[in-house]
Amino acid sequence: MQWQTDWGLRGRMALTMFLLFGLYIAFLGVLVLYFDSIALIILVMALFMGAQFFFSDKLALYSMGAREVDPDEYPELHRQVERLAQQADLPKPKIAVADSRTPNAFATGRSQDSAAVAVTTGIMNLLDDEELEGVLAHELAHIKNRDVMVMTIASFLSTIAFLVVRWGWLFSGGRSRGGQQQAPVFVAILLSLVVWVVSFLLIRALSRYREFAADRGGASITGRPAALATALMKIDSGMEKVPQEDLRGQSEMNAFFIIPIRSGFVGRLFSTHPSTEKRIERLRALEREL
Repeated sequence: MQWQTDWGLRGRMALTMFLLFGLYIAFLGVLVLYFDSIALIILVMALFMGAQFFFSDKLALYSMGAREVDPDEYPELHRQVERLAQQADLPKPKIAVADSRTPNAFATGRSQDSAAVAVTTGIMNLLDDEELEGVLAHELAHIKNRDVMVMTIASFLSTIAFLVVRWGWLFSGGRSRGGQQQAPVFVAILLSLVVWVVSFLLIRALSRYREFAADRGGASITGRPAALATALMKIDSGMEKVPQEDLRGQSEMNAFFIIPIRSGFVGRLFSTHPSTEKRIERLRALEREL
């Protein structure tokens, strides 16, 4: 299969970033209007954005307990990733392995040159070679589409707004006059909550579409949509056999995983991923087209 530029994905990314940028400007304007030091506001926001942009990949690997491995340790895994990266016209990413029974994989890194692909020992034990290649190709498609970088930047506003919602009472505690709290501070906190909710929904919508795009991209790299569809089925059913304490400990990484860890009805409603059934249905349709 020929790799084709996903203009639908690019359009959704551009629209989401434009809307988030508008929210960002409005949010920054409110902070400037109601808080004393614009220099402090800019400094704090710049530090948060810089840390999130430059260290998100290391934090993601650390939070999963994944460590970078060399070819001597996992020779077949390195050969698979190197071959697929060549087919996708990508530099070979760093490869990491997490010692976890949860069958999953994810990609991280702010650019194609600094990317990493991580897999768990659980997924390597669960899938055969073709299925694992389908999963690895899916993650490489995320890297080729620059999904990690875009989602990191897009989530920045949501993160900042959440911090203001959570810690806004600390700001308001020192801004009393005549024994009464100043209303503008609470207006800023309320607006930050609205900004966080809107940005949360926009990011979830974009995240679900990027998973469909990565499925198509992964199938384009391997030429075997059915292998990825089978892998998704196995991973989805394999989650049910993992102890709940293991799943709860890793649920914060859902946005990175190839299949998110279930967390009840509300978790599915606001999931970062479309349902596994819909993804498999689209892959089966792609297989029929071939």
